[in-house]
Parts: sequence; structure tokens; C-alpha cells
Amino acid sequence: MEFLKRKASSLVGLDISSTAVKLLELSQSGSRYRVESYSVVPLPPHAVVEKSIADVESVGAAINRAVKKSGTKAKVAAVAVAGSAVITKVISLPASLSEDEMESQIELEADQYIPYPLDEVNLDFQVLGASEKSNDSVDVLLAASRSENVDIRVAACELGGLTAKIVDVEAYAMETAYGLVASQLPDGGDGLTVAIIDVGATMTTLNVIHDFKIIYTREQVFGGKQLTEEIQRRYGLSYEEAGLAKKQGGLPDNYVPEVLKPFKDAMVQQVSRSLQFFFSSSQYNSVDHVVLAGGCASIPGIDELIEDKLGVTTSVANPFANMSLSSRIKPQALGADAPALMIACGLAMRSFD
Repeated sequence: MEFLKRKASSLVGLDISSTAVKLLELSQSGSRYRVESYSVVPLPPHAVVEKSIADVESVGAAINRAVKKSGTKAKVAAVAVAGSAVITKVISLPASLSEDEMESQIELEADQYIPYPLDEVNLDFQVLGASEKSNDSVDVLLAASRSENVDIRVAACELGGLTAKIVDVEAYAMETAYGLVASQLPDGGDGLTVAIIDVGATMTTLNVIHDFKIIYTREQVFGGKQLTEEIQRRYGLSYEEAGLAKKQGGLPDNYVPEVLKPFKDAMVQQVSRSLQFFFSSSQYNSVDHVVLAGGCASIPGIDELIEDKLGVTTSVANPFANMSLSSRIKPQALGADAPALMIACGLAMRSFD
């Protein structure tokens, strides 16, 4: 009598960025995903500062609004901490150890790898596979974040009516979502070195993925907030009005040449600079493809401009290209938000682990 059993309750991906809470729920039938519900709810200024939650009540209230707006029935969430808040190390352990034995060994040795007192960190590990160094050992990825980074996200979720069941790392959520975008690339992404550049409101994050594995990540302060503030200053609008005008249009004729174009040029420069940092600190001197993510990826023509200036094929991330949508999803709205939903999407996919 299987059919009477309720399906395990699904999990929502919840991306808490510096300006918005993004919620996404997926379901799966066969190999296809379906978008069940999603919402993007703006956060008040300074509620999250450079990826740290500063005002947990405001974030909790925004999560609550996001849940209501999306119409999801889910009660559990996967959230992520920023890469800059996480220390990762790959260590080798004997392949013969059971998971419990590994855990004990890691706890014994963790203070060698982690520069904080162990009672102040959340620690997790994942076996990556056989070690290249020796046949009888495995490589294990160790990830640690200060407990306060994790605890405040868990608390914000609770205030918003959700239980944080999984705390991931933004870069790994991006790596998961990249699997959906890779199918749109030559050879389905096999063997390619791809730069995913996520330009949000205040931070730009470069993740370089080689053959589906993250090999480099770097954050720098630059984002769409600079454009919003310039619109605000130039046209005497409030910050909220400027943000809406940026999305919906209706600004004077001089906006495109005098305000938008210089911002697009600055964005190209940031992308170029991020890649130069990567090249100078790795054995790579080129990438095969650039994928633009984050809110600023929606700026019309930015992909062509970057492609022209860098000479690398560039596309805008759309993790939903091959998904079906539930009847309550407006395709146009989802399409516009898609590049900014990569991390939420990678988190939502944790439902199917």
C-alpha cells in the first residue's frame, strides 16, 4: 500500500543575499526538474552587510514574506554561508576507516587545520574519493565555519517559520547549479574550464569550475548597488525608486549613455580583473567560457559586451532552461530572475540528495 504514504516533505533553497531573500522549491520527476514555487523579497538596507546578517529580525521577517509570497508548503530549508566565512582543506585518511572512525580522527586532528577554538566552529566533511597520492587512502574535504555564521542563519530561518536542515557553502551550491547550466555549453561542459561570475548588489564572486569541480573562488566588493546609487543621485529618486526604475525603465533618455554605459564598462573591467587574479594564482591562462550570474547579469547586452572585450564566449545563467514550471509560476518573471537564482537553485537541489 505504497500510494498512501506521503511523499517526504520537500525542502526549499533559501539564498540570503545582501539585498534580498530568494526562495526556490523544486520537484523532480524522472530526470526532469520542475519549479514548484519561488519568490524574491527585498531586504531593508544594512540587514545583511557583505554576506553577514546584521539584523536577524529583519531577515526573519523577509523570509516569512518570501514563504507566504511563494505559496510553498515546505517547512524545511537549505541555506548557505559565504565562501569567505568558510575554511576548507583537503586531507588524506586511510580508506579502511568507517565514517564514524573518520569523524573521530578528524575531530582529533582538526585543530591542526582550523585556526579557531574547536568549540567555536561547525565542522563537516565529505569523502571526495580515492587519493592520487596513495592507493589505500581517500581524499576528504574538511569544511569549517565559525558557529556564529551558521547559528544566525538558523535563527533567521526559525523567525521566518522554516527549519534550516542543511547549511551549505555558496560556492558548492553554485557548483551544483552549474550542472544544469553546463548542458547548454559545448560538449555538455565536459573538460571545460568555465568562469561563473556572480555580480550581485554589493559583491562580485568569481567561481572557476574545471570539469564540474570548483577549483578557485574569490569575492570582491563591486555590484549593482553602485548603479542604483548613481540613478538615485542623478535623478533625485529614493533608493527604492531608483531600484525600481533600474528594473522597469522609464528613466530619461540620457540614462543609457551617461549612467548605464559607464556601469557596464566598469563591470567588464571587474570581470577582467577577477580573471587576471585567477590566471596569476593558477597554472591557467585562459577559460573556455564565461557564465554571468547574479542580478547584474540581467542588464541587456552585458554578455555581448564582455564577450567582445575579453574574446571569450559568454552567456547568461539560466538554470531553469530545461525545467517545467508549475501553473503558479510566471515564466517571464522567472526568466528575469533566473541569473540571480543560481545559489537558491543549487540549494533547492539538495532536496534530491
